[in-house]
Amino acid sequence: MNQILNTINVKKNKNSIIKLKLQLIISLIIIIILVIYFIYFYVKIKHENKLSSTLLNNFNIERLYSSNKDYTIVEFDKNNNNFFVIGIIEIPKINIKYPILSNISDELLKISSCRFYGPYPNEIGNLCIAAHNYDDNRFFGNLYKLDIGDVINIYDYNNFLVSYYVYDKFEVLENNTSSTSQNTNGKREITLVTCNNFNKNRLIIKAKE
Repeated sequence: MNQILNTINVKKNKNSIIKLKLQLIISLIIIIILVIYFIYFYVKIKHENKLSSTLLNNFNIERLYSSNKDYTIVEFDKNNNNFFVIGIIEIPKINIKYPILSNISDELLKISSCRFYGPYPNEIGNLCIAAHNYDDNRFFGNLYKLDIGDVINIYDYNNFLVSYYVYDKFEVLENNTSSTSQNTNGKREITLVTCNNFNKNRLIIKAKE
């Protein structure tokens, strides 16, 4: 009888060891997959940031050395997304400076800020600029830190600088497009838009000359 019980206990112990080994192997596989994912994500982010910096540098160089003011600056065709750099947005308070891309798409938003409605930089009307919020220091992640009266600098493709001052800050539902209105009474305005990742609303920053 004791031998039978011992045999049963040995089998149980073996089964427990096998289960533990399987759990360990599965855990290791999951950890490896997560590490690979985070490495891929990190490399991808670095690549997009490098592309954004390249666009900004190329924009400055072409603008500096071109004598023809009708040229198109920094043309790219990335995944069939035709776009070019139309200016620069600089916000000293949150220490960002990015090129403004002429068009908007999911892929372009991974590279830089994008014009999605309104005129080109520093023209009459309401220039609406969107950028991602990655909840860090990139793009519009720190836009929520802006207050009434803070300055936003916009450079156009002729290196003309206009400083805009924040006069309103609010959130809207994601399908609310009222902030894109072009009724500016002949003035120059900008509207910055990004996501609030906590409640899925859109953070809106309005600024005028």
